[in-house]
Amino acid sequence: MSVYVYAITNDSHPLDLGDAEGVGDPPGEVRVVRGASLCAVVSECPDDLSVARRDLQAHQGVQERLWADGPTLPLSFGFVAADEEAVRGVLEERAELFAQRLDELAGRAEFNVKGVLDEDAVVRTVLEQNTRARELNELTRTGGGTYEDRLALGELVSQEVQGRQDALAEEVLAALRPLAEAEQVAPPSKQYFVSASFLLEEDRAEEFNRAGQELAERYGDGVELRLRGPLPPYSFV
Repeated sequence: MSVYVYAITNDSHPLDLGDAEGVGDPPGEVRVVRGASLCAVVSECPDDLSVARRDLQAHQGVQERLWADGPTLPLSFGFVAADEEAVRGVLEERAELFAQRLDELAGRAEFNVKGVLDEDAVVRTVLEQNTRARELNELTRTGGGTYEDRLALGELVSQEVQGRQDALAEEVLAALRPLAEAEQVAPPSKQYFVSASFLLEEDRAEEFNRAGQELAERYGDGVELRLRGPLPPYSFV
């Protein structure tokens, strides 16, 4: 039967799985597949595996439990192998690479940072601070503007909002980047003006949290920074 793989560890890892529950309904029994020097933590893979909240929580729960006791290579959600022998084969084949990466990630943690912008608040700020936008808005609001005026207003506000989003994103990255050893930055989206993952030494976690909180307080209304961590280094395996 196919197996679901959560993480790879050194064989020296305590592997204290306790009452950990795996993916599936009912939850799969979490167990260890051992190679010569490395281990993989697995459970039976359910036939109906899907990106459901319960399975995502189980996936992360197993990984966080392992990471609390030592370095791990947490795999992405949905990693499935044909059977335990296939897992053992990969552990043997890539032992040197996996061991090197485990050493590199020892004592490191990941922090996720996401920035959410209240677009209505930003638009209000643009209309307050940009003279031309304020004039065009007044014209269209009172019914005196032309179609071209409304079009120009929309384009101007859109450009100003985008410019402010870009500036905020760069400011956040510039403030947090010096505290990290590595980063993964996702393209901005409609939901987040910045979405980044940082890898840092665990003893800098408090400093990183403090820097993020200071940024959030500085921006105030209209800008929300969401920090999550410390976490297993999901983005840096």
